Amino acid sequence: MTSIDHVDLNLLRVFQAIVDERSLTKAGERLALSQPAISYSLARLRTLFDDPLFIRTRSGMQPTPIALELASIVGRALDTVREALRYAESFDPATSTRTFRLSLSDAGEMAYLPAICEALHERAPRVKLSVEPLPVEEIEDALRSSRLDFAIGNLPMLMARTRHQLLFEETYVCMTRKRRGLPAGSALSLEHFLQASHVQVRSVEHSHHALDDALRAQGVGRNIVLQLPHFVALPGVLAVTDLFATLPQRLAGILNGNDAFRIYTLPVPIPQATVTMHWHEHFHEDEGIAWMRDLMAEMVKRFDKT
Repeated sequence: MTSIDHVDLNLLRVFQAIVDERSLTKAGERLALSQPAISYSLARLRTLFDDPLFIRTRSGMQPTPIALELASIVGRALDTVREALRYAESFDPATSTRTFRLSLSDAGEMAYLPAICEALHERAPRVKLSVEPLPVEEIEDALRSSRLDFAIGNLPMLMARTRHQLLFEETYVCMTRKRRGLPAGSALSLEHFLQASHVQVRSVEHSHHALDDALRAQGVGRNIVLQLPHFVALPGVLAVTDLFATLPQRLAGILNGNDAFRIYTLPVPIPQATVTMHWHEHFHEDEGIAWMRDLMAEMVKRFDKT
């Protein structure tokens, strides 16, 4: 058996980075190591475990069966070390240069990221924030491995597997550009909703699929003529077409800052979307994590009241 006294534990960080990135170049960038240093470390890992560990393919560095077995073991070991080291850290927002990583949809970026950045500028001027949107299915593992510190959004699938805090409940509305012939009042009739042409926004980093599920459950379908991956392009599209879009009410208010659009309530009841903030149990007691989540919750809830 190889003694831990003769093993450079930094090799495990290199191994984990290659597993996550599937690329020696990206692993080096993540660890701030040169390509030769990463290649040298991989050679040592291959000798240590007597296995190739990774095979170069067109789609990247693919782990061998042994590497896949090691990945979960090494991941847990590194998580334990990170958790232990955090107890040695003292977080002072006035002087800290720490970087926090946040997964946020583009709707969240438009809605409450400015308030979060403003508060950081005033209270923790040297703290850095990196917004790193991830597909919903990757968020839990990223929180566990400390590649992310937080995720904010409509993320019901994470409720049972992460620490979380309710921020607000969101209602959906329908929006289109102002023009002649639009229905009067604030409610859109079911007939008009069914006859209209719609934009659908399907972002990989948040979960608004419940909207379409709820419509289908009531026998209501949309004539979708345009699909967008993000909300950022939506106001430009709506401004030059007669399309309708169903979106969160608070976001609609932001996008309608110049009062160019009509906003209607939906013709059928739709369950509200629950917006939550998530972090991992391992880092719940971390001073910096605790401070940052309090700040973000304060800013998002302040936005909720506007």
